[in-house]
Amino acid sequence: MTTRVRGSLFVLALLTAPVLTLRTSMPSILVVPEDASSRQAYDLVQEAYGPGFSAPLQIVAPSSEVSTVEAALRADRGIASVGRAQLSGGLALLSAVPRAAPSTSALSRTIDRVRGELPPGAVVGGGAAENHDLERALSSRTPLVYGVVLVIGFLLLLGLLRAPLISAAAVLMNVLATGAALGVAKLVFQDGHLESVLRFHSQGFVDAWAPVFFFAMVFALAMDYTVFLLATVKEHFDESGDARGAAIAGLAHTGRMINAAGGVMVVVFLTFALSGPIPPKEMGVVLAVAVLLDATLVRLVLLPVALRLLGDRAWWIPGWLDRILPDVNLGHGAMRDAPALEGRRA
Repeated sequence: MTTRVRGSLFVLALLTAPVLTLRTSMPSILVVPEDASSRQAYDLVQEAYGPGFSAPLQIVAPSSEVSTVEAALRADRGIASVGRAQLSGGLALLSAVPRAAPSTSALSRTIDRVRGELPPGAVVGGGAAENHDLERALSSRTPLVYGVVLVIGFLLLLGLLRAPLISAAAVLMNVLATGAALGVAKLVFQDGHLESVLRFHSQGFVDAWAPVFFFAMVFALAMDYTVFLLATVKEHFDESGDARGAAIAGLAHTGRMINAAGGVMVVVFLTFALSGPIPPKEMGVVLAVAVLLDATLVRLVLLPVALRLLGDRAWWIPGWLDRILPDVNLGHGAMRDAPALEGRRA
């Protein structure tokens, strides 16, 4: 058992490590298949006019600041050309073509630098700036989303199981499986591994929405298996009072079903990897890896070991918490015996 636990933790840690160098950005033209006319037109425009021609920046400033804005734009090393200002209603609209391609870190640095160089009354817009701001907004809110998901997940498990220690352990293990799945996303879609197998060209980053979306979705899928397994174990523990025997019985009753359900979900998710665009491929690969790791390493190795190590403490609950939590019974046995209980009460 010790070897299995160490091996499982090693695999999860190894797959999670790439998350430390994960880079995100808004989807680029590379998400479109090469045979699409929009992709072909984009490539022709870039070849003829430069990589930044398809991502112009639109600057709106007071008419009195036109000369200052034009001078600042032409002096910036990241701007290739500046169009003639269009005046209307006391405002001026200028279009500036950057040197960097869309969805690149170089273009993001250019946008930030230009905004710092322009007069206070000038604002920078356009599709490239919009994607840049959206990516920043998603990144800034990601830790908050993670925290909310973890807290809600723990509170739901606590309310269902009435066991704070095993609820916290289950949430932590869900994080391990989710982190490993995001690490695989970095290796495949940012670094470009399996490009030839999955038939795509890496953008050099993972889509900005992916960390938030996949974390929430993978965590929800993992919670499904968690509740199924732990509710069964708790039912046996309530009946026998034997923590070790309850863990063995719960795993015996749910292990095959978890493996079977996980296998079906892995196959279904992998079908998304056969699609043309990159976003469905990301969804298919990440969710398939997450379910595979969760249904095998976490649910059938790490969580049973945690139950064994905690023993009776896995189902311990402080008195004050026991008084305020609702009494939710998820046991199948309780549902089976309900008619008999009602008869005795009558």
